[in-house]
Amino acid sequence: MLTLNRGRVVIGPLLIALALSATGCHQQAAAKPATASAAPPAPAPAPPKPEQTAIPEGSTFVAALAPFHLDPALANQLIQDARPVYNLGHIQAGHLLRLERNPAGAPTALSYQIDPNRRLWLRAPAAGSTSPNWAADIQTIPYETRLAGVSGTVQSSLFQAVETSGETDELALDLANIFGWDLDFYTDTQAGDVFRVLIEKKYLQGQFAGYGQVVAAEYVNAGQAYDALRFHDDLGFLAYYKPDGKPMKREFLRSPLKFAARVSSGFSRSRFHPILKTYRAHLGVDYAAPTGTPVQTIGSGVVTRAGRYGGDGNMVQIRHSGGYQTLYLHLSRILVRVGQRVAQGQRIGLVGMTGLATGPHLDFRIEHNGEFENFETLRKKLPPAEPVAPAFMAAFTALGTRYMGELQKLQPKSVAAAAPPPSPPAPKP
Repeated sequence: MLTLNRGRVVIGPLLIALALSATGCHQQAAAKPATASAAPPAPAPAPPKPEQTAIPEGSTFVAALAPFHLDPALANQLIQDARPVYNLGHIQAGHLLRLERNPAGAPTALSYQIDPNRRLWLRAPAAGSTSPNWAADIQTIPYETRLAGVSGTVQSSLFQAVETSGETDELALDLANIFGWDLDFYTDTQAGDVFRVLIEKKYLQGQFAGYGQVVAAEYVNAGQAYDALRFHDDLGFLAYYKPDGKPMKREFLRSPLKFAARVSSGFSRSRFHPILKTYRAHLGVDYAAPTGTPVQTIGSGVVTRAGRYGGDGNMVQIRHSGGYQTLYLHLSRILVRVGQRVAQGQRIGLVGMTGLATGPHLDFRIEHNGEFENFETLRKKLPPAEPVAPAFMAAFTALGTRYMGELQKLQPKSVAAAAPPPSPPAPKP
């Protein structure tokens, strides 16, 4: 409001006050850009790297979780929450468990690889969820499959040849399983043998994640070639056949062990027993091998005895079709039970020296219609399984022409060829 002084309007002080006020406001407005802007919010902490562990031999699911230091109550809850889709009582030694946590360290997801192609996932309830249960589902692992050719030359063993070619022991085991009906990789392998194989390789996010199936393979032993081709039989089951359609598989495997064991004592009707110091029949073949070496059944059948039997030590007996029985003596551990059905090649025990034994070995015996036979002689004439059905021979032959031709293109490098070339001589001055 303006005031009057002797008839005049007093405006000078007011104008000065307004000018000073405006100047101050302008200075404050100009000063604002100079103030520091607010700092951006700190990024959320990243979750820790997933933890992973392999299931130990003979472990339970709860015991296998020990490296993760989880609450035992949570471990039991995981078993219950997984049960609608998978029984965690069936976990297998060597398979992987993987745990994921949030930044605070609380577990958020657990996975178990059931087999090479499937994985069980358990996921914690989302924040705000009214259910305390973990969600469980089984997912197919999304591999990319590529067909690869591998070849190598044996110097000391098939394992050595496969590793020298840049591959893993798993491929050597695959080849041993395929050719195990014709070759005993304990005794038949010779330096200079050659293998060639077309194998499916699986990749996950660009990284090698394991092998698929062998498509075709060849093993040349002492100059003789053994060829195998993958084909599905008339029932849809996968099997391996020779190029003429005859099966690689026989009724029995050629050995109860997979690799390199020598025969320490053969079949005999009268042998001097090293412990009893008397002559008696030895109705089996002894294979010397370290304690703990896996023992496989040579044929499918039913376990009729599994336990401790005096001088035979820990022993497994299996009844097969055709009047055959096989016996596996002196085991350090038995992995099957009476009445159990076992498949050809299945692990049934571990080599040991229980009972009357002077060292670790497997005493293997085979009986046919009540008479024990010399397995070293019998295995050379084991009967084959069924050949490719006539209705499928045209498709089989076409497949063989394609893949066997690809195999022959694989030329293994010799040891000398694999070595780096020598450096050129220095130039003369």
